[in-house]
Amino acid sequence: MSLVSSNALIEYPESDGRPMGETDWHIEWTLRLRELLKYRYQGQNVYVASDLLVYYHEGVPQDYIVPDGFVVLDCSPHRRRTFQTWKEQRVPNVVFEFTSKSTCRSDEIFKPRVYAEIGVPEYFLYDPQDEYLNPCLQGYRLAGEGTYVRINSNADGRLECQQLGITLEIAADNALILRDTASGEALLTEAESLTRRNVLIEQEIQRLRQALQERDR
Repeated sequence: MSLVSSNALIEYPESDGRPMGETDWHIEWTLRLRELLKYRYQGQNVYVASDLLVYYHEGVPQDYIVPDGFVVLDCSPHRRRTFQTWKEQRVPNVVFEFTSKSTCRSDEIFKPRVYAEIGVPEYFLYDPQDEYLNPCLQGYRLAGEGTYVRINSNADGRLECQQLGITLEIAADNALILRDTASGEALLTEAESLTRRNVLIEQEIQRLRQALQERDR
């Protein structure tokens, strides 16, 4: 049997048997990040995923990793069961991990080694509870030789994600805020954008009503 046909018979499981997250904070932020980035790249050739198995060595189903969130540019956004790098001819451009008590060691030691090995350009860590990372938001950029270097905060105290053209910062309540680098506008989910649009419409209606009332007087 040829190597090609042997590889075709290898099964790549769709689950590692572990829960999506161990705390409400972990789950909520994983889902929120997905919604923010899905809406940002709506209609574009960009793939956004959360908690999906990424296989990085063909024929070796033991070699996989499960990012909390990742983005792949210039990649079809269609739904997938797993992400296999040799089939996609792509690796994630950016990976996000939400650190918890049980994942902090893996997030800081094991996962970066794999991401560096497969060539993920940027890697961000966020601890929603501000208990396991110091500081609670950290960013790393691939610097060659398979190693990451720490991303320093810019003049506004934000971490720049060059791959996506966004910045990341921590609000007073320890919430993570993502902003478009060019405009400075905070990223919103589709629901938040719709709510904001409705508020602006209502404000404009009120302004017009007041203008008409003033004219009538």
